[in-house]
Amino acid sequence: MTRSVQILGTGQLIELSRRLRQAGGPRLRANTARRVRRAAEPLHRDLQQAIRTQPLVSEGRKAGKRGGPSPTTRPFRAMLAGGIRISVRSGGTPGARVWMDFSRLEPGARGVPKQIDDGRLRHPVFGNKKRWANQWARPPGWWTKTVRDGTPRMRAEIERVLGDVRRDLQ
Repeated sequence: MTRSVQILGTGQLIELSRRLRQAGGPRLRANTARRVRRAAEPLHRDLQQAIRTQPLVSEGRKAGKRGGPSPTTRPFRAMLAGGIRISVRSGGTPGARVWMDFSRLEPGARGVPKQIDDGRLRHPVFGNKKRWANQWARPPGWWTKTVRDGTPRMRAEIERVLGDVRRDLQ
C-alpha cells in the first residue's frame, strides 16, 4: 500500500509557482491553492468511503468463547477514515497530497490500514494478546484500487487549474 498519492514537482507546477511569486499576489496564490485542494477532495472522499464500507469477514466466534469490551475508544472505521488527510503546498515543490496520518489513529491501529489493503487483518481478540483472530478484506486493496481509479481525475483537474492560472498570468 502506498502511504500517499502525490501530484507535485512537475515542471508545470514548479514554473507556475515561480511565476506566481513574481506576478503576484497572495490572492492569486491562495486561489490556486484552494482550487488544487478542491481537485484532491474527491479522492479524499472516495478513500474515506472505501474504508467505511470495506467488508471484513471473520471466522466467527468459536463454541464456548465470550467477547469483551472493545479496546478502541472510537468507532473503528470512523477512526480509520478520520486519518486520511489532504495537504497542498505552493512553495518549492508545489502540489497536492492525499495521505494517511497515522498520528490520528489509535496507537495500536497504526498498521491496520496496510493490513486491510493487503487483505488480511490479524489482531488480538478484544486486546487479549494470548488469543488472535484473522479477518479478511473482501476484496482487498481499498487504498491502492481507490488511488489508482481516482488519480487520473485528480491529475486532469490540477492540469485544468494550471491552464487557467497560466492564462491569467499571460
